[in-house]
Amino acid sequence: EDIVLGSKSTTISVLFLRIATVSLLCTEVNRRTGEPPLINGWIPFIGKALTFKKDAFNFLIAQQRKFGDVFTVHIAGRYITFIMDPFQYVYVIRNSKQLDFFEFANKMASKSFSYPSLLDFPNLKERIQRNYKYLQGEALGIISDHMMKNLQHIFEWKYSQATDWKTEKMYKFCSFLMFEASFITLYGRDPAADGYNVISEIRDKFTKFDANFPYLVANIPIQLLGATKKVRKELIHHFLPWNMAKWMGGSEVIQDRKDILEKYELLQDSDKAAHHFAFLWASVGNTIPATFWATYYVLRHPEALAAVRDEIDHLLQSTGQKKGSGYNIHLTREQLDNLVYLESALNESLRMCSSSMNIRISQEDYILKLEGNREVSLRKGDWIALYPQILHMDPEVYEDPKEYKFDRFIENGKKKNTFYKGGRKLKYFLMPFGSGISMCPGRFFAMNEIKLFLIVLLAHFDIELVEKKPIGLDNSRFGLGILFPDSDIVFRYKIRSLEE
Repeated sequence: EDIVLGSKSTTISVLFLRIATVSLLCTEVNRRTGEPPLINGWIPFIGKALTFKKDAFNFLIAQQRKFGDVFTVHIAGRYITFIMDPFQYVYVIRNSKQLDFFEFANKMASKSFSYPSLLDFPNLKERIQRNYKYLQGEALGIISDHMMKNLQHIFEWKYSQATDWKTEKMYKFCSFLMFEASFITLYGRDPAADGYNVISEIRDKFTKFDANFPYLVANIPIQLLGATKKVRKELIHHFLPWNMAKWMGGSEVIQDRKDILEKYELLQDSDKAAHHFAFLWASVGNTIPATFWATYYVLRHPEALAAVRDEIDHLLQSTGQKKGSGYNIHLTREQLDNLVYLESALNESLRMCSSSMNIRISQEDYILKLEGNREVSLRKGDWIALYPQILHMDPEVYEDPKEYKFDRFIENGKKKNTFYKGGRKLKYFLMPFGSGISMCPGRFFAMNEIKLFLIVLLAHFDIELVEKKPIGLDNSRFGLGILFPDSDIVFRYKIRSLEE
């Protein structure tokens, strides 16, 4: 098969053959007492990688029917034990000492973004983790307020003249606005230059890098991914200390990260810049597609659009704020949290489009104790995985799971937080941001960003889909968070009439 690495014509089979070639692979398959059933596959080293890559969801469902709720799959040299029963998730999540997430995340991030392991520097891991306090608690209100102001400024600058219908592609529209507003909110911009052009240049490079990011995670050498290494180097260059020093109006979270990294003299300037680039990817890599899906589903379902817009309009009216071009909206954190239809619509889109795989690595030969006195024997280095997409699409938990129901997370006019499977209440029912110690520390800010985007969009614009085609999920990024759409879709918008 011909292959053009770094483009969408890359064949799945060749990619996974490359994984097998470049990885140090374990071939031991003899099972020990207490170990789960092993699905090994007939291709040496590859195992079930090709089948899993093609359709992970249906593959796992089929294995669950055959082998039960715990089984091990050989995938490209890794032995991954899947825990399928959501009632057993807690036993994995709470054993963070024996089943570690950080080892996996640290290796993946340091290799993908080109910086040395955090473990090579005393206390750097702990300091970086404490840095996330600037995205939570009282600080969340401050950074969310800045995001709202930046969103409105960009909307006003870019779209205030749209008095007649203007047509665009929706993913491109969401990507431009969310990247621009997020970047300015987090990093600021250079007032001495055309800051918007600089950010647009960074966004274009980011998009090119991000297209091949799944291959980096899959252990494909970056040298085989076309111009990806060159693009990564150019992106890192933007975050070198003397370049970041020009940017004004940045956030506390970024300033604190700069202060932390400056304390480590052994870190090269390029290493520090790579850390900032990695934080950018973590901030927008999943938020942009999540914003697209939230917008797409609301527009595709008129009843959802009406309910969410009415809720926003009612809040603005009750707080004496005007909607439309030229009027700035300000919402407190409490007001944002009380928009139950907006949050439910967003949660429902996350349920349908998230495909995160929660990975833990066994730090020792270990007996994992599960519910009902069940024990699972794990070997040191084994991967343990939760795949919440199975839970999100479980008809026992969510009736008609393939249907978008904007009010699925509302009960009696309030947020619904109780879901059941087999008559038993679930502790975990919606997991787009991971779980336990691996849960995304920026999840509250990400949720606020998407809510704020929809508030500005629906308060200021009439908006509707032009194309009626259904959009599907691009499964090439399974396991990494929010799936991308398999195509873009055309929509149109114009400034709302103030008489509405």
